[in-house]
Amino acid sequence: MTLLFLLIYFAIIMTVIEIHVILFQLTGLKKKVSRFQVISMMTGTGYTTGESEFILSHPFRRKLGVFLILFGAFSLAVIISSVSSLFEDDLRTSSIIYIAVSLIIVLSILKLPVLQKYLVNKLEHKEEKEESSFPLPIREVTLKDIDGQLVEYQIKADSPLINNTVNQIMEDHEFSDFVILMIKRGDVRIRKNIAEEQFQSGDRLYFFGHKPDIEEALEKEIQ
Repeated sequence: MTLLFLLIYFAIIMTVIEIHVILFQLTGLKKKVSRFQVISMMTGTGYTTGESEFILSHPFRRKLGVFLILFGAFSLAVIISSVSSLFEDDLRTSSIIYIAVSLIIVLSILKLPVLQKYLVNKLEHKEEKEESSFPLPIREVTLKDIDGQLVEYQIKADSPLINNTVNQIMEDHEFSDFVILMIKRGDVRIRKNIAEEQFQSGDRLYFFGHKPDIEEALEKEIQ
């Protein structure tokens, strides 16, 4: 009976994993990222990868993550208990069968395209209601925009960019696909009225956009 119990419980674990992979996909994560993060949180291993930022930056994903971490800890205790002792022929096995069947039914329902479309709309509406905005890791932005790159450039003492402004750069490259996000001057980060700010030696410029366009703009200015 112990072996049967363990087999059924492992089936429950795999079903819970698949359910949460689908839920994470509905929030916008890729399937391979979703699966790795679900297994990582459930087992408590590998979760410190950079992709974990995708979970922490999203309110609904964080809730799913809390459940997975707690469920993983509980599952480990159940498995250790099962291996270390023999179960008597009681209602435990029949109860676990009901749980396994119920989860499989839930998984089957979640795979229905109509329900997935409904849940996506529901989740998006809930996010807008709870938080109009939340921090988004730059890695997630670049994953959604294949051509998008964040580029940092430091102005040297002899750079021709000194005393120029963002507007002057953008006028020369008005058809280029990039923007200047910020100027970092020592410990000061300049974002307000950045268009008219004159560059100084040592400034760090942060560009975002099509990397070849950024490199072409910088190359021309340097030369």
